[in-house]
Amino acid sequence: MSGKALVVDANILVRAVLGKRVREMIGRYAERASFLVADVAYSEAEEHLPALFIQRGGDPAKALAVLRSLAGLVDLIGSDVYGQFETEARERLGQRDQEDWPTLALALAFGCPIWTEDTDFFGCGVATWTSNRVEMFLRSLPK
Repeated sequence: MSGKALVVDANILVRAVLGKRVREMIGRYAERASFLVADVAYSEAEEHLPALFIQRGGDPAKALAVLRSLAGLVDLIGSDVYGQFETEARERLGQRDQEDWPTLALALAFGCPIWTEDTDFFGCGVATWTSNRVEMFLRSLPK
């Protein structure tokens, strides 16, 4: 793991596969930052990408290949690391999407922000960055 950590939500992984900007940003800052992904968030992206690519007239196998190439730039983290924060994460999410608990628990485990487009994380006591602002955070990291 390098530099400062940032938890990456499943929707950011999907954006990285569907477009170039997010994928390029991860590649550009991979040596300065650790992009942490909960194992279940990666699985969620893997599950939803084929259908999204088919909707867009693309090849689902190509989508999965791009996702797998991203796996080399991110650190997949198992529940053995973040599982102890499940109760706290679920409490912080409250009435919001409880299936998001692993991403929040991972951020709690490492004491770092979340890169997401999901408003369910807003107001949960952990800094969140959206794609249009996250580069400010990444640029501030030491080289």
